[in-house]
Amino acid sequence: MPIRVLVAKVGLDGHDRGAKIVARALRDAGMEVVYTGLHRRPPEVVEAAVQEDADVIGVSILSGAHMTVFPRIIEAMKEHGVWGDMLLICGGVIPDGDVEELKRMGVAEVVGQDATPQQVADAVRTAVERRGLRV
Repeated sequence: MPIRVLVAKVGLDGHDRGAKIVARALRDAGMEVVYTGLHRRPPEVVEAAVQEDADVIGVSILSGAHMTVFPRIIEAMKEHGVWGDMLLICGGVIPDGDVEELKRMGVAEVVGQDATPQQVADAVRTAVERRGLRV
């Protein structure tokens, strides 16, 4: 069964070219992908992921609001009872100094803005395999 990934843009981020490239790369790698579009709120993203029975929520963020957005997504995941069952991965513009803090919060993987589409697909696959969600 293919890995199911929900790709989201949260908050006021207005550019989604990268998210669309990631969605296509994941599809090309054999994953099922749902893209939620721009300007989603954290609860909307998690609700969509639950409805889509996603294995992974992948959030592309360029706005610099990651340290505010990710705790809210994690909170919504806990409220929906999917924290620990569904992975949270982020990508985009994330300062090196924030990567460890995001991982400490429970973000499974942080993919930098310079990652190739293949590196993004590999990061998702590796995180899923490491968690034992799919083999």
